[in-house]
Amino acid sequence: MIASRTMENPPAKPPEIDEIPSPGPRDLVISTAASPPAARLEALVATATAYANAASSENTCDAYAKDWRHFTAWCRREGFDPAPPSSQVIGLYISACASGTAAGDAKRGSPALSVATIERRLSGLVWNFTQRGMPMDRADRHIATVLAGIRRKHGKPPRQKEAVLGDDIKAMIDTLGHDLRGLRDRAILLLGFAGGLRRSEIVGLDIVRDDQSDGHGWIEIFPNQGVLVTLRGKTGWREVEVGRGAADNTCPVAALERWIRFGKIARGPLFRRIFKDNKTVDVERLSGKHVARLVKQTALAAGIRADLPDGERVLLFAGHSLRAGLASSAEIEERYVQKQLGHTSAEMTRKYQRRRDRFRNNLTKASGL
Repeated sequence: MIASRTMENPPAKPPEIDEIPSPGPRDLVISTAASPPAARLEALVATATAYANAASSENTCDAYAKDWRHFTAWCRREGFDPAPPSSQVIGLYISACASGTAAGDAKRGSPALSVATIERRLSGLVWNFTQRGMPMDRADRHIATVLAGIRRKHGKPPRQKEAVLGDDIKAMIDTLGHDLRGLRDRAILLLGFAGGLRRSEIVGLDIVRDDQSDGHGWIEIFPNQGVLVTLRGKTGWREVEVGRGAADNTCPVAALERWIRFGKIARGPLFRRIFKDNKTVDVERLSGKHVARLVKQTALAAGIRADLPDGERVLLFAGHSLRAGLASSAEIEERYVQKQLGHTSAEMTRKYQRRRDRFRNNLTKASGL
């Protein structure tokens, strides 16, 4: 049973959110016993903090910080103490998230969160409590039971982004101009599609290896062969081979070479912002959001899925459409697609294959029917 507020003995004055340490491994507690000299200790703390920050990606840390702010704000409104973790309070919190009342005012309300988002928020709370030395048991019977009920009542099949296939990509790049911005965006679409890359992987590339870079990998062009993309992904480093295409205007390597030449990219981020004059390339790295917007805009401009109303079409496409498109288009053994996408299992690769022969193995006929 979910406990009432009186069972939790809420404090007369809820704690201020600022009194709770900020999330993340940024604030490392170092014992002063037998500590080295102050200057050396400061350097050690800075080094340890840098390594701790590198344990999770920037996007993950930002998401976990947002989860913590949402939870503590809800606790403050409802009169609960956010710490230490209480399975009953957390059960109430995820119930409020699922019912759309987590904003406080029941009349004003807020959109009910999806099951996937609630599970992500739970992961964020586990991480935040652990950083504060207060482990939270997500498998606690109370939390698990409430979450199971939320899954049963609100669970929906996953909504996948539409895959853009080979002919779709050709139509999409035809909507781009041949100015500097068009050269860059054409290279993004073709490399992202042929490499089966995530949007964060595309914008995280550098033109050459730089161990001091904030990027996630680099490229190496082999004349007359292709480009080797070295990436640091979720499961470690991997190499992606992108060969030359059959036609120069749709070849990802040729598009990449043109962008590098006319963009005068020698070091640093491969894909960068361009100033409004469309002649000057910035030093700053593009955001992953640009890839999502680019896919969406060019897919709509190319008339892909024109059988649907514009309001539905705009929701179909995103950066992941490129990755799903390669998996769905490549007429090649599945194991090669799996390797290109960096999946550890063939089952995961099949989730990206939007159009495949699902009935190749007919168990009905095999059973004699």
